[in-house]
Amino acid sequence: MRIGSHVEAEDPIAGAKARGADVVQLFLGAPQAWKDPEVLYPGGAEALREAAAEADLPIVVHAPYRINVASTNNRIRIPSRTLLQKQVNAAAEIGAIGLVVHGGHVEAGTPLEKGYDNWRKCLEKLERPTAVFIENTAGGDGAMARGVERIAGLWEAVRAAGEDNVGFCLDTCHAWASGEQLVGLVDRVKAATGRVDVVHVNDSRDAFDSGADRHANLGQGHIPADDLLAVIRDAVAPAVVETPGAEVEQSADIAWLRERLG
Repeated sequence: MRIGSHVEAEDPIAGAKARGADVVQLFLGAPQAWKDPEVLYPGGAEALREAAAEADLPIVVHAPYRINVASTNNRIRIPSRTLLQKQVNAAAEIGAIGLVVHGGHVEAGTPLEKGYDNWRKCLEKLERPTAVFIENTAGGDGAMARGVERIAGLWEAVRAAGEDNVGFCLDTCHAWASGEQLVGLVDRVKAATGRVDVVHVNDSRDAFDSGADRHANLGQGHIPADDLLAVIRDAVAPAVVETPGAEVEQSADIAWLRERLG
């Protein structure tokens, strides 16, 4: 089992070494923007791919937060599809094992089924040179992936479009905030999706079922430690912390996990 963290895009190899990480996640561009992906590592995509392979360091890319292919608003959905394809292509160029993207949401008063169908249409046209990992989300009445029941509905659309290179990213803070008990969660998710490919390991600043996406460092939030650790043990997938702070704090979180997982 590999344990790592989200790191700075300029030099993820150095970021991994500083934290003691053996898997990393990064953005290819500003997470809040509509801009095209950009590889900041010196030498570009090929150099990063070669350096990561030499370091035996799997890379996960996180897509910009603005992407929402479920939306019924053309001004959001269409550029989201375009940017998602560019992000998938860029992730493949650096040799990433996959691209994490949020499940998105539909507008107020819109049936969830509209969003599921928009995901189907997106995936039918999306080229997938590397995997797309759809991530569960913490809140939102129209969210596609808030809670296992909605994830199951979303996965019906995934299957209709073809499951090749489509996987799932399970975020512990998001699950807790959405009202999902973590004990037995991996089994419930796998019953819906058939898989868990990456785990985002985050404690929660807020109480259970708060709907708030606010990460805390491990052991410093509201999630019981044993429940959080059970998710990682059950998933048997790369574990990535997205906790507050940088090298010092995330190094401590990685060490916290390794000490308890054995």
